[in-house]
Amino acid sequence: MTPSSNDRSAQIAATRILARTRWRVAAALTLLMIGVYFGFILLVAYRPAMLGGLVSDGLSLGIVLGALVIVSAWVLTMLYVQWANRVYDPALAALRAMPGSDTAARGPQGGAR
Repeated sequence: MTPSSNDRSAQIAATRILARTRWRVAAALTLLMIGVYFGFILLVAYRPAMLGGLVSDGLSLGIVLGALVIVSAWVLTMLYVQWANRVYDPALAALRAMPGSDTAARGPQGGAR
């Protein structure tokens, strides 16, 4: 049985919306990480004395902020993974299950059922 033109059009539209949403989430998280990183680099370049200030014995503000840059990368990655598991993956599975989907006859790994 061949899929109807309406089914295929709906699937294409839903795929474009999902792709656009994924791109926006990825772009927002990327821009946020770039902001954190370059904010730190600008502090290093223009306020080195401030970063040299001690938070406690043997621990400077620069070390703390540098560690926070690394931690922020982990946190943003975890946010993306949680979003992908909660929103993107179920929506992609629904798209694959739509009538007329090229992947409807394939198993979860792309192979034949």
